[in-house]
Order: sequence, then structure tokens, then C-alpha cells
Amino acid sequence: MAAPVVPESDSIRRAVSLLNTVDPGRFPRLLSRLLQKLHLKAESIFSEEEEEKLQIAFSLEKQDLHLVLETISFILEQAVYHNLKPASLQQQLQSIHLDQDKAEAFASAWAAAGQDTIEKFRQRVLTPQKLETIGWQLNLQMAESMQAKLKSPQAVLELGVSNEDSKNLKKVFVEFSHQELFEFYNKLETIQAQLDSLT
Repeated sequence: MAAPVVPESDSIRRAVSLLNTVDPGRFPRLLSRLLQKLHLKAESIFSEEEEEKLQIAFSLEKQDLHLVLETISFILEQAVYHNLKPASLQQQLQSIHLDQDKAEAFASAWAAAGQDTIEKFRQRVLTPQKLETIGWQLNLQMAESMQAKLKSPQAVLELGVSNEDSKNLKKVFVEFSHQELFEFYNKLETIQAQLDSLT
């Protein structure tokens, strides 16, 4: 058998014992929902109201429900990371004493949606925000006194960033003095050189 991808920790053992008590008729729908939204890290999969309904449906306390949901998500993320085959996933889960019907439900949900889920993870941006647009302007602040002929130029960068889960553009403004902009430019040059060395 392949190396275990789900470690047998105390919390996993506790979650497995809870999972084994979950209604097998409702379990596949829960798995399907978690698989659909697994790649969306920024938002919670269930609303407060839905969580309350799940607590009643599965006869679980709030913290036990959270442990179950987090463990299912962890197992599915491990399946994504290791690109597990459904049979291998089932075998792994039975080795940590998950009941056969639950392990089979995991395997069939993974067989149905696993490749789509892996593809969604591949397309997901690693950071929650992505730079979409860049704008800039130059501000020149003149000294108020006639004796001081100091000029204080300020560059303002306008960065349009979007969240991976929504297409709304958020504008971030960053102001630089001449020296700060020069230091920022040098850092960008260093980053560019490192990126070039990798390609």
C-alpha cells in the first residue's frame, strides 16, 4: 500500500469515530458539497444556518461538526495533493478505521469529482489577491514659504487587485518619495533577476 497520506493523530481518530456515526444516506451529499467548494479558501463552505441544520441532521455538537468538516476537507485536500486514485483513497481511509460504507462514499465522490477538483486547485491563484491593473501619477508639493524653494515629489501607484473568488476590482494606492521609489525599483529588479534565473 502507498505511504499513508492521512496521519493517525488524536484529532483524526476522534473525527473518524464521529464520521462512523454519521447517517450514511446523507453523507454522500455532504461530501459532494465539500468537494464543490474545496478550492475556495476565502469563503466558508456552509453558512451559520446551514451548520445548525447539519448539527441537527447528523446529531453533532458544533465543535464536533467543525472537526468532522475540517477532517473531511483535510482528507480531500490530501487526495488532491497526492492525486490519489479512488481505490487508493478508500484503502487509506479503511486503514485509519473509517467504516467501509463511508470509505466507499469517499471513493465514489472522488471518482465523480476528483479530477475537476484537482483542475480547480491548479487554476487557483496561490495568493488570495491578484494584480490586474497598474496606474500612476506624480504629485509635486511645493514649499509654502517663499524662502524655501524645496519641492517634494511623490509618486502614487494605483494597484487594481482582484480576489480569486470574486471579480470585483479593489484599488490600492501606495505613495512613494523619490528614495522609497528607488528602493522599491531595486527590489523589483532583484525579483525580476531571480525569476529570469528560474526560466
